[in-house]
Amino acid sequence: MRTLFSHPLFILGLVIRLGLIVVLQPVAANEWYVPFLNNSLTDFTLDPWNAWLAQGGSVVAFPYGYVMWLFFLPLLAVCQWMGLPLLYGYGLTLLIADGGLLLTLRRLLPDRDVLLVAVYWLSPIVLLASYGCGFNDLIPVLLLMLALYCTQRLVLMAAGVLLMAAISAKLSMLLALPFFFIYLWRNRALRQLLLHFIYGLLLGFLLFLLPFMLSTSAMIMLLSNPLMGNIYQFAIVLGHNALIYVVPLMYLLMLYAAWCVRRLNFELFQAMLGVAFLVVVLLTPLVPGWFIWVVPLLVFYQAVAGKTAIMLSALFAVLYVIDSLLLTPDVLWFTGHFGTIIYLMSLLLGQTVKPLVHTAIIAVGIVLAVRIWREMVHRNDYFRLSRKPLVLGIAGDSGAGKDTFADALQGLFGGHSVTVLQGDSYHLWDRQKPMWQVMTHLNPLANDLQGFAHDLMALTDGKNIRCKRYNHATGRMTRPVVVPSNDIIIANGLHALYLPLLRDCYDLSIYLAIDESLRRYFKIQRDVHQRG
Repeated sequence: MRTLFSHPLFILGLVIRLGLIVVLQPVAANEWYVPFLNNSLTDFTLDPWNAWLAQGGSVVAFPYGYVMWLFFLPLLAVCQWMGLPLLYGYGLTLLIADGGLLLTLRRLLPDRDVLLVAVYWLSPIVLLASYGCGFNDLIPVLLLMLALYCTQRLVLMAAGVLLMAAISAKLSMLLALPFFFIYLWRNRALRQLLLHFIYGLLLGFLLFLLPFMLSTSAMIMLLSNPLMGNIYQFAIVLGHNALIYVVPLMYLLMLYAAWCVRRLNFELFQAMLGVAFLVVVLLTPLVPGWFIWVVPLLVFYQAVAGKTAIMLSALFAVLYVIDSLLLTPDVLWFTGHFGTIIYLMSLLLGQTVKPLVHTAIIAVGIVLAVRIWREMVHRNDYFRLSRKPLVLGIAGDSGAGKDTFADALQGLFGGHSVTVLQGDSYHLWDRQKPMWQVMTHLNPLANDLQGFAHDLMALTDGKNIRCKRYNHATGRMTRPVVVPSNDIIIANGLHALYLPLLRDCYDLSIYLAIDESLRRYFKIQRDVHQRG
């Protein structure tokens, strides 16, 4: 921790932030957020939205929930008590959230302090959107990253509470909720903990969202937020009164892509969630604050992909700064002479340069999305394994230890992840049949190996099968039972490697051969004492 806070780049970033807080007066904070919060301090009530509208305040001033409100109140109250400008309290609150996000990313990316201070702490996107424009998206993003960290640490009830807190701070964070459910459901080892996550969501809903929803004024301000309709502005016309909204469509496709991955590890879940946010931000008409949502994804990408990723992310950030700072005449984020200069430059350049810069942002963003998908998702080991189960073939003579070895592998990988297909289930006749006196199951011809191969391929394709079980105690077949497909399939039998068709199914083939005298001893002991 000391090395992080003493790094020259961290000190530089801190000085820049404090300077921006003191010098600039972002219009969004100055005209909307701070007056609303000041009204809450002057006339404190548990329904500040109603009090604000009752005195004739703007309906777009604070379309956020209790978590955002409570996050800002303490430092603004301190500034009011000390007689300092309330904008200082607003900016310092963002600084605390900013530092918290840096520390959370450090937890998610240990031993990468230099990278973090370079690509996150000095990120132009964070500096401009938060301290230049006054947008408060750092707070919900911090809560979302804390929910991710708790999920990684398997503290799932806390993850549910934090995710609901993020949604309370900014309703848009609801986009992340389905990805959490898909990750926990698709990861069989975590599925049993899903209820803990749901309990956390319910607790967070009762604490943070339900009181907000019960306030009519709060809901009016939320629904009056003009940014809520931005996701519907990009649409494809299919004829008379027929539209396809591109942003919801792409988001649903991302959800489907995540659902189709049969094995989701944490890195894959994190990358797919980030790509979904990136797609939504790119396809939505430019909202400067929303770009903060994709900063953690870009940090993770730069941590794994090296120099090219850093260069592309830097270009993306520079284009964002140019577009946001110089080329948007309809939103003046700075006051004073500096704001006047920016406004005049935006009028001169906006009509000709703005479309080109915005096109460049989208182009670089698409390149980043494609590269992130290819390098963080498509090349992920879990993603590659998700296309089909891992299939192991175990063969050997009778008494060689096949069942013991298969049971050991099942214990190693976890019973919830393994299906064992027994070759004994494909014996053609029982021990009581006369044919058994002529030809035992040691002969491949006494086994339905074609049926064995057919069922193995069905399991490999993700389908469930029905097959009988051979009861060694009675020498008879049981009634058919359902055998489900799974992440790992072990085909275990005397002739599991006999047919080329079977051998082609396996990712790993194992033949057990032990000392012959020892094998005979084990076989006699088993057949006499265990199987009668």
